[in-house]
Amino acid sequence: MSETTRTKAAGDLADIAAVTAVVLPEPAGAVVPLDQAPAPQAEAIRARMAEIDLSDSGSIVRFGSAAQGELQQISQAMLADVRNKDVGPAGDSLRDIVTTIRGFSVSELDVRRKASWWERLLGRAAPFAGFLARFEKVQGQIDKITDSLLGHEHKLLKDIKSLDLLYEKTLAFYDELALYIAAGEARLAGIDAEEIPAREAAVKAAAEADQVMAAQELRDLRSARDDLERRVHDLKLTRQVTMQSLPSIRLVQENDKSLVTKINSTLVNTVPLWETQLAQAVTIQRSTEAATAVREANDLTNELLTANAKNLRQGNEIVRREMERGVFDIEAVKTANAELIGTIEDSLRIADEGKRSRAAAEAELARMEAELRDTLSAAAARQTAV
Repeated sequence: MSETTRTKAAGDLADIAAVTAVVLPEPAGAVVPLDQAPAPQAEAIRARMAEIDLSDSGSIVRFGSAAQGELQQISQAMLADVRNKDVGPAGDSLRDIVTTIRGFSVSELDVRRKASWWERLLGRAAPFAGFLARFEKVQGQIDKITDSLLGHEHKLLKDIKSLDLLYEKTLAFYDELALYIAAGEARLAGIDAEEIPAREAAVKAAAEADQVMAAQELRDLRSARDDLERRVHDLKLTRQVTMQSLPSIRLVQENDKSLVTKINSTLVNTVPLWETQLAQAVTIQRSTEAATAVREANDLTNELLTANAKNLRQGNEIVRREMERGVFDIEAVKTANAELIGTIEDSLRIADEGKRSRAAAEAELARMEAELRDTLSAAAARQTAV
């Protein structure tokens, strides 16, 4: 990690402590009605009641919409800043730095390790030379990633401050909605208790020619009253959704605070420790190279002595055995004698079998000759009789 990055990361500790120390206020409870509100709040409710003009349907539609104007401006400003921002680069950088460090294999630190056939085929460098090359490469990767992490840290600090402002404006909008809801409910109560009964009495007291117009005005009043009731209901739903968004903002902010703290701890504490350990690994390997070379030479001498002694013993055994052998091995003579005896016995057996076969064949020939004579004699006697 470069010295500039380390200095900036250490300088951000004060900003991180400041943003993490901020305690956001809790939202208020239920809506306070006009008759129970304190004087300043009651005055604010009456001011919002004055915005309602039952003869103008547009005033009912616009009732409470002005409260959201400033909140919308803050939200749009934040969206314009983060619209095209990747949501996960800080976490990716943390994972990259772990992957870079874990890329080292413990076996690579063994300078005695022979190169595999695959390494020899590709012509790769010796293990320790390759380790040094990778260390130089990973140092550049760490510098690049730590610079990226520092940039993400600054962006998250800015987001946390923006979320503070957004939370304040959302909370103010939440409280403002309570004033508009109280004003709408007070106005509805006044319409139900005073204006509609008065208009109903006016319809009954009007002349027959004016009753149609008076009845229409009563229907318009009731229609405006229903529109206002629906608008107040919408404001209540909006207030409920706004109340749900407040803990969401705080949760996002707490996550950003945790991530900022983790990033800063990585930059200030973890990365220097990793670099120190890697530097120690390189130094240790360099200090043991000479001893390793001497040990390998001694091992080679011992291997040669041991191998020569084994070869001498094996060669002497082979020569002495050949010297003590006869011209013919007794086992070979025994085997040849047994085969000869077997050959003679087979010849005698085959001759006996031939004699028996010839005798049987002669007997069979005599029998067949007798049968032929008898047959011919019988045929001659039958012809004479005829």
